[in-house]
Order: sequence, then C-alpha cells, then structure tokens
Amino acid sequence: MKTIKGPAIFLAQFLGDKPPFDTLEEICKWSKSLGFKGVQIPSWANSYFDLQKAAESKTYADEIKGMVQSQGLEITELSTHLQGQLVAVNPAYDELFDGFAPEAYRKNPKARQEWAVQQLKYAAKASQNLGLNAHATFSGALLWQTVYPWPQRPAGLVETGFTELAKRWKPILDVFDENGVDLCYEIHPGEDLHDGISYEMFLEKVGNHKRANLLYDPSHFVLQCLDYLEYIDIYHERIKMFHVKDAEFNPTGRQGVYGGYQNWVERAGRFRSLGDGQVDFKSIFSKMAQYDFEGWAVMEWECALKHPEDGAKEGAIFIKDHIIRVTEKAFDDFAGSGSDEAFNKRVLGI
Repeated sequence: MKTIKGPAIFLAQFLGDKPPFDTLEEICKWSKSLGFKGVQIPSWANSYFDLQKAAESKTYADEIKGMVQSQGLEITELSTHLQGQLVAVNPAYDELFDGFAPEAYRKNPKARQEWAVQQLKYAAKASQNLGLNAHATFSGALLWQTVYPWPQRPAGLVETGFTELAKRWKPILDVFDENGVDLCYEIHPGEDLHDGISYEMFLEKVGNHKRANLLYDPSHFVLQCLDYLEYIDIYHERIKMFHVKDAEFNPTGRQGVYGGYQNWVERAGRFRSLGDGQVDFKSIFSKMAQYDFEGWAVMEWECALKHPEDGAKEGAIFIKDHIIRVTEKAFDDFAGSGSDEAFNKRVLGI
C-alpha cells in the first residue's frame, strides 16, 4: 500500500493582486507557512505561470519547478479547468463562457475552441517538462441544458452529443499519452461528464483511452445525492487526482438539489470549508489507502461562509490529520507460525 501525498492546495481561489497572493513565489511562501507541501497551479493565471512557455522551454519549466522547490514545496499538477470548458460549449452558453478566453477569441466560438484545444496540448507538454504525471481539467458541455429535459430530448441527441465530445477530446488525449500524462476530468455539474454514467458513456466513445481518467471530488457528489464512497470502489483504477473539498446538502420543503435560483449561502446544497460539511473524509481516505492511490490530497477551498485564509489554515491541518500512513506489516504477524509448501499441504490434509 501507498501513503497519500499531501497536504497540497489548489491556488485558483487564492489568486489576487495584493501580497502574498500576487506572485507565485509569494503565494508559495504563504502556502508553506500554513503547512502545505504542494501546490496545484491554475494554468490560466498568466501573471503567475506562462503555460505556453512551460511547454516550449524546458529551461523555463525547470526555473518554475526550482522556484517552487526553493520554498519547500512541490508542484502537484497543473489545471486547465477554464480552457477545458471551452473545448465544448453549447451556443446557449457562448456569451457566458466568452470571459474564459483572451479577448481576441471572444465572440468567435470556432477560434475560441481552437485556442482552448491548443492550451490543452500545451498543458500536456508543460506537465511533462515539469515532471508531472497527471493534469486537471473540465470536459465542457454540449448537452448540459438538456440534463432535466423539457421538452423531451430528441431521439439520438445524447448519442450525437457524446460522439462529438469524444471527437474533440480524442486528439487531446493522444497528445497527453505521447507526453506520459494522465488527463483527469473533474466530474462536475455543468459538464457533460457530471457523474459515473456520463463518464462511462464518454470513455466508451474514446475507446477506453488509458489517459481519460478522473479527478475525484466528493463535494460534487454530495450535492447530487450520489454515493461518493461506492464511486471510489467502482472507479478507483481511473482516479488519478483528488480534490479534498467539503459540502453539505440540507433539503427543505421549499428547495432541493436545484437550489431555487438562490445564491450559494441560501442553497440547500452548498460547498463548505473542510470539516464544516457532511463529507465522510475518514472513509474516503481509508478507501484511497486501500486502493493504493498514488497522488496528492489537494485542498480546494470553496465556501460561501468562511474566510478563505481561515479555510486554508484549517484545511492544511485537516488533510494532514486524515492522511493514513499505511502499515508495512499485518496486525497479526505476531501470531504467524511460518510456512512452506509442505507445511501448507499438511495443514490442508493433502
């Protein structure tokens, strides 16, 4: 068995224009001071990290890696959540998602998608240059507006949608394979890959591609009322990344899963800082240890109530206390009597 690495922190929610959140070096110092051992870097934050340069220049990648290590940290993975979203966008969401791309590609869905695809390909090479073996992203969505359909979905719509989604992602997955990096989709509402069934449909369409893997985040499953522990039993061979994020679901007589168009504070389902929600992390970390998860436990902070700096400080301790240092021996070794093949046969009477 293997001991999970961590604690680490996803930097996306902490980026800012004031110290210590305004440069990668300063935010690394801050992360280390809280007890984190690794940082997951959002690749769209150009003032922190130049994705294209990291893909095209091993020297630059080494400089970034060296700077992070000089602060006593490791880079756990890169993220292209925003760019991945733009690989597949239904026209209904064009204007809403335009802000995820540079201004030059807005109001031009074809150019925006081409930019996003190239970003993912850069991410594959940049990850290799940084010595990383996994990468986080979103699948994007062509079908999400039909998730609870009215009127009913036309026959064949889902089949056509997943065929197109796979067509867009298969060349990207091949580039990740060429670079020896697992592409890990965060299974998430708003994405066509939002639960186990939708992931399986996609996986079939990409020919069970060995790089089409998973980022496990139980918070999204709490809000869907999905069994997030059995999910690990089913998909553990594909889970290559882990976001440690808490959530709670408290339905009332007025609202449930869909939230009644309320803000995050007023929703029945909402994300919480670690330890403040309902996720059974003791069982999750036990299953991760049981299935030899080799990656990092990365805190993703999203809470409508608690201050992010308090959430980060508490989160580092929370993850540290939940990581199971796996045993190197069986608890009943003391009672072992030793054996060989002849002894075993005598015990069996054969």
